[in-house]
Amino acid sequence: MSTQVIEQQPAKDADGLSNRRGARALLDTLIANGVDTVFGYPGGAVLPLYDALYSEHRIRHILVRHEQAAVHAAEGYARTTGKVGVVVVTSGPGMANTTSGLLDAFCDSIPVLCISGQVATSAIGTDAFQECDAVGISKPVTKWNAQIQTAQEVVPLTTQALETALRGRPGPVLLDFPKDIQNAVVPTAPTATPSRPPVEAQPASVGAVPTHQLQAAIELITQARRPIFYGGGGLINSGPRACEQFTRLAQRVGAPVTLTLMGLGAYPAKDTQFLGMLGMHGTLEANLAMHHADVIVCVGARFDDRITGRLADFSPSAKILHIDIDPGSINKVVNTDLGLIGDCAAVLSGLWDQLGAWQAPQEQLAAWWARIAKWREANCLAYEPLTDRILPQQLMQAIDHVTAGQDAIITTDVGQHQMWAAQYLPFDRPYRWLTSGGAGTMGYGLPAAIGAQIAHPDKPVICISGDASVLMNLQELATAIQHQTPVKLILCNNQYMGMVRQWQELIHEGRYSQSYNDCLPDFVAVAKGFGWDAAQVTQPHALPGALAACMASDKPYFLDVVVQAQENCFPMMPAGYGHHQVMLAEDVWYSDEG
Repeated sequence: MSTQVIEQQPAKDADGLSNRRGARALLDTLIANGVDTVFGYPGGAVLPLYDALYSEHRIRHILVRHEQAAVHAAEGYARTTGKVGVVVVTSGPGMANTTSGLLDAFCDSIPVLCISGQVATSAIGTDAFQECDAVGISKPVTKWNAQIQTAQEVVPLTTQALETALRGRPGPVLLDFPKDIQNAVVPTAPTATPSRPPVEAQPASVGAVPTHQLQAAIELITQARRPIFYGGGGLINSGPRACEQFTRLAQRVGAPVTLTLMGLGAYPAKDTQFLGMLGMHGTLEANLAMHHADVIVCVGARFDDRITGRLADFSPSAKILHIDIDPGSINKVVNTDLGLIGDCAAVLSGLWDQLGAWQAPQEQLAAWWARIAKWREANCLAYEPLTDRILPQQLMQAIDHVTAGQDAIITTDVGQHQMWAAQYLPFDRPYRWLTSGGAGTMGYGLPAAIGAQIAHPDKPVICISGDASVLMNLQELATAIQHQTPVKLILCNNQYMGMVRQWQELIHEGRYSQSYNDCLPDFVAVAKGFGWDAAQVTQPHALPGALAACMASDKPYFLDVVVQAQENCFPMMPAGYGHHQVMLAEDVWYSDEG
């Protein structure tokens, strides 16, 4: 992911004097740095910027119907391109509505630049109409933010914002742009740096990993008898090269591989060394291998609570090698034996070089793989298909079948359908799986799919959603129609807030407090009202044909798939994995005493 950012010099009139206004200077700086698409919603405090956009044909503006959706769409765009996703909103509620999206991007390290309009500088602090403290509101959910207070700051602060979104661990940034500064004339010779310090200090640049640390890491890896490679979203953020480096190193070592929810696609799912997803809804073999490993090679992941369970019982015999671009992630949750700080691709390349001519002795890992084979025999994701009702697992495998060979991009919302998709859809390449991981944001899926489709107009893009999640940003059906993005929305409709209901069943004795969706709309009628093609399917025998019709449409298509209402999503790893138990199905437990 390139971090080179260009500071655009001002255009000049016939007299050689700059005549650019602040709004034009900002757009010129975006364009100079490769920005060709922005997602947004206009309002009074940002009208000068929208007026400048009116005649600017080098930037495509995607009009969303809610500012939260603008950020999610920008995330989908950024996540599938490696570029910064850019958002433009107005002041007050416009900016405030972006916070859920900014939180989502912050948690999942997605580079997004949010440009918020603001009341004139003379009115700031007077409780003016649609005024809000954008810097204060956004500070907890951005890696950097600033308010442009003079015309001289427009170019350098825009440059700094773009660079900061990409530098180190990617993430969202915000620029607050007062209306009078949008209209102000930018001086001929803008300052190279802001006239005042940025709102937050910038992290130090990450240098090359010392050779002695690489050698220590290689010694740890090559002496392991029970190694496991554990990859996360940082691999995806680093880019395809990092994923390739991760794959070839793991394959050369001969170690089993597992990935987090955010890391799916960083290692080919169909490879025999892949154990599946890790964590609470991950596979039995992945979780047991992690628990019993003697060396964990963690790359671009952060040991979150859905992975570790009870920390006191997490991988008690393992030495941990942690590779991450963010120094703050090392030793944050678990103590590591060796931390390598740097970009995943560069560090993995350095490790590869240090291997030299070493070849993994096959007998060294034979007992480890035999043990893993035993765990795999449990076939933890197996299920019995029904003939009169559609199981969610059947739906996911049918989606996999209908998209085979199409290089589809899949987005999801949050809940049971998200976990079923992660379990049953195999991803062999990065940038094909978009989901909300750290924040778990319902309403993410549809706008993220639109953003991905804008970035990749020739690829099939599918949003898998739930009946509760889809209602969070249903208005974006209009965005898909206006901008002619033929996304497919496949609804896993179980008439519940499924994950809430599941936890209420398992730990609250079946007290389904407010988790039943007993007033759902006719989704087919709603979708058709927005101009989408739409259909409903309720029977397993009709599912393949319905999915084929959905994928064949050249328009946005909403397929409402009614599934078994009270199906639970397994396996589940309870907190305190030291009990060596993983739930495979309701009242069925697998116990590993080894």
